[in-house]
Amino acid sequence: MHSADLPHSPAAERNQGPIAALLRALLPDHGTALEIASGTGQHAAHFAAALPGWTWQPTDVEGGLFQAIAARAANAGATNVLPPLALDVLSPRWPLQGEVFTAHAFDLIYCANMLHIAPWACCAGLMQGAARHLAPQGRLVTYGPYLEDGVPTTPGNIDFDASLRTQNSAWGIRRLQDIAAVAAPCGLALQARHAMPANNLLLVWARS
Repeated sequence: MHSADLPHSPAAERNQGPIAALLRALLPDHGTALEIASGTGQHAAHFAAALPGWTWQPTDVEGGLFQAIAARAANAGATNVLPPLALDVLSPRWPLQGEVFTAHAFDLIYCANMLHIAPWACCAGLMQGAARHLAPQGRLVTYGPYLEDGVPTTPGNIDFDASLRTQNSAWGIRRLQDIAAVAAPCGLALQARHAMPANNLLLVWARS
């Protein structure tokens, strides 16, 4: 399937380059990554091509975009992208079907732009799953807009938060301090905060 015919996220197109550059600086040459909420598959294809020593496991809560994810990886020549799997962060079983991921299986768990368009309970699900499946020295990387105590919120993010809550009362940009409070009982703590374009942050979480 030609890339022009595949579902496309303009935001993913814009941010994949800066994120990939930071991941290359943060990560070793080799490892195994689990991506939560892969969506159109643009990040999976781009990052796997940029990190050829890494095996990339894409997932999403529904299978509607699985064909697009696989096609994007093939078009990018990213042979290190595994077939996508169905995964719901709220389930204690990752993935939903097939062989359950082993404990401490992943050196990286990556999740972009999910927390603000999902119920708040998904934050706890993500942290609990990361605690189960991250390698001892593994890292959880989350990307997106966040609210921070003591840091002025940009007008764009204020408007975006209001728009999200209008669409669904369970959505909204999350406070970084609230996410950290959910991560702590799972044994995870914020290791690094990286400012990114368009008022986003890339956050690195690791075992405390």
